[in-house]
Amino acid sequence: MDYFIVIALSLIIIISHLFNVISSKTNVPSVIMLLILGISIKSGLDFMGYGASVGAIDRYGILPIIGTMGLILIVLEAALDLELSKDKWPVIWRSFMVALFSLGTTSTAIALILEYLLFIDLFQAFLYALPLSIMSSAIVIPSVSSLKAENKEFMIYESTFSDILGIMAFYFMLGNDGGESAAEVVMDISTNIILTIVLSVIISGLLVWIFQKITSHVKLFLVIAILKLLYAIGKLAHFSSLVLILTFGLMLNNPELFFRGKLSRFIQVGNLKPHIRDFHIITLESAFVLRTFFFVIFGLTISLSSLLSIKVLIVSLSIIGATYLLRYIMLRVFKKDGMNPLLYITPRGLITVLLFFSIPAEYLSDDFDSGILLFAIIATSLIMTSALISNGRKKGIQDPIGNQDAELEGYMGTEEDHL
Repeated sequence: MDYFIVIALSLIIIISHLFNVISSKTNVPSVIMLLILGISIKSGLDFMGYGASVGAIDRYGILPIIGTMGLILIVLEAALDLELSKDKWPVIWRSFMVALFSLGTTSTAIALILEYLLFIDLFQAFLYALPLSIMSSAIVIPSVSSLKAENKEFMIYESTFSDILGIMAFYFMLGNDGGESAAEVVMDISTNIILTIVLSVIISGLLVWIFQKITSHVKLFLVIAILKLLYAIGKLAHFSSLVLILTFGLMLNNPELFFRGKLSRFIQVGNLKPHIRDFHIITLESAFVLRTFFFVIFGLTISLSSLLSIKVLIVSLSIIGATYLLRYIMLRVFKKDGMNPLLYITPRGLITVLLFFSIPAEYLSDDFDSGILLFAIIATSLIMTSALISNGRKKGIQDPIGNQDAELEGYMGTEEDHL
């Protein structure tokens, strides 16, 4: 039996790699294919009479653990891809504002929809609405590689900010459900954010210094283990630990920006740079494995029959309609150029599922069908896929030769700005 499990796990990773290859050629998110793989495995187990074994993977099982570990690595991977400079500040600022206001307006709209259509308590509605309002960096980051550099960076920043802000808002809501006044809640949130940022900068600086001092060959996973330990401790202390992960990644990838003046003597940038590439590879591949098993296991646990409910269809379409309408408004306000295909890139995924599983039992409602969650994930991913494929075709028409030399590449880049 052990050998069959090893074979199954190995095949899943191999198939996931093939899905990534297909995704790079077709712009179909590999997440959709992984979900289909999980659903297919479940159907096969049901057919062979082993369907009961799937029940062991419940909401309190392995899925939230894999999701949390995957989230840490995905955000770290994104941070290691980002180079900070003054000329990129407009992209960072706009992406943050879009993520912030999109989260606030979308969660409010979805909460009101859930309260009106499902007749659930407003606080419960917000707990369900927040996960449904968060853009999934786990889906966005691997999917936007074909976009031009500015739009790619915008989407990486926005999805990462959406993850961080959404998780912060979710746990702040849970932590402040005590009948406190609005002023007290705002003060608690502000204090928490400031303290989190200060601690993240200090701890990240120490970790970067330690990273360059470690001479052992086994230091990359050691640093990852330390980050996960700090993340878990931070969560127990009700801090937004994801800020620490993002800060560490940005510091490690941009040491010359953070270690200036007297601090520069503590960091040897020349010695640090060669190790960053290896660390990036380890992070990338570890995130790939965890993301693979998260979505396959999630596919094993979902029920497609819930999608046949008229109530699920009406609620889901209302949520998706509100999501794209508000995203259009946010992009028009903060990013007037390059609306297409960014308007359609707002998939729900890992964070949505992870936070849904984190809702305490006392706040769960029988009126909320998990099919709404599944519908939102599938629909937003398919809409994103369609937009990316359409954008790829336009680029193919615009650039039929394929950027064969630097001059042509620069010329075509200018042309792309008009798309």
